[in-house]
Amino acid sequence: MLRKILYSFLILLILALIGARLLVPRQVEMGMNTVKSHAPWPVSDAARQLHQQLLVADWHADSLLWDRNLLQRADYGQVDFPRLREGNVSFQVFTAVTKSPSGQNYHNNSSEAADNITPLAIAQTWPVGSWSSLYERALYQVQRLQGYAQKAPDQVQMILSNNDIRQVLNARLQRNNGTQENLLIGALMGMEGGHPLEGDIENLDKLYDAGYRLIGLQHFFDNELGGSLHGTSNAGLTAFGREVVRKAAEKHMIIDLAHSSPQVVRDVLSMVKQPLVVSHSGIFSHCRVKRNFPDALMQDIAATGGVIGIGYWKDVTCNDTPAGIVKTIRSAIELLGEDHVSLGSDFDGAVATQFDTSELAALTHEMLQQGFSETEIRKVMGENMLRVMQQILR
Repeated sequence: MLRKILYSFLILLILALIGARLLVPRQVEMGMNTVKSHAPWPVSDAARQLHQQLLVADWHADSLLWDRNLLQRADYGQVDFPRLREGNVSFQVFTAVTKSPSGQNYHNNSSEAADNITPLAIAQTWPVGSWSSLYERALYQVQRLQGYAQKAPDQVQMILSNNDIRQVLNARLQRNNGTQENLLIGALMGMEGGHPLEGDIENLDKLYDAGYRLIGLQHFFDNELGGSLHGTSNAGLTAFGREVVRKAAEKHMIIDLAHSSPQVVRDVLSMVKQPLVVSHSGIFSHCRVKRNFPDALMQDIAATGGVIGIGYWKDVTCNDTPAGIVKTIRSAIELLGEDHVSLGSDFDGAVATQFDTSELAALTHEMLQQGFSETEIRKVMGENMLRVMQQILR
């Protein structure tokens, strides 16, 4: 009898664990990557026709953090490959989030704060090694992206070189009758903060070999490379950070300054000659929040030939409707010039948005409504990002 009771208890425990594995991560994401309920955003026939002719590219989505099959269209979250095709996206940067401090805010976070990603990795049954290693978390996420490219090579192309960019461009030029089915998307892997290197420069080589081509230096806390915009030190690059920046430039990696302290930005500007990127942000004079760098610093970044990716969430735009985001884009063009503004959604980055990636034609519509020229639209929607990728990657 006791054996039967224990056996029944074990079965119930296993079923409970399976249920938690299936339901908890989904419920967590559904509460964090929300798309606000809305009627369809207006898209004129002219805007829809133009949008289908554009090269569309986005610097920042955290979709690999979440327990979804990105080859399948989901009814929650903000990005998957079917919705990228619906939005006519040619190139998407996917970034690996590996650590996020408890109590995360834009003003002050301790690097010693409890980490929110650890319980998420455990709940989603990531490889056991990733439960305690930031490097393993970065490796796991790029392996997920590689897996999508291997399972659906007609839909997903890893961007490792200029040759990969050309393959995507050529494949999209040859699509039949404008159909969106199996339309090839270029996926470039980025690191949200250099802490997965775990203080070891050899890990940069390993992650590069695994497929990383973009490196952000910090996230929401100070790390081995230097100070965060949201940390406690306001410090610049450490000796290790300088070593990483030098080597990343030598390896022709894209360097992303989003979340870095202003002093880190100035240090990087003094070290490298390549175009620099702020992957997801807003414009301070348009939306006066700490998350947005001072205008003068943004101008210095643009002067490298770099670009600023405009985000889609209210904290950086002060108005997250398509009209509000396009007003932010206009302010960026007025400050930096039409060659230095891109899209940087921060989709699936635990931010609420007014639309998902399938609805990007709403931005094209608003640009036309607000008097943008076709040249401005083409550059912002993707051509500026393409130029930077082609300049840096080899």
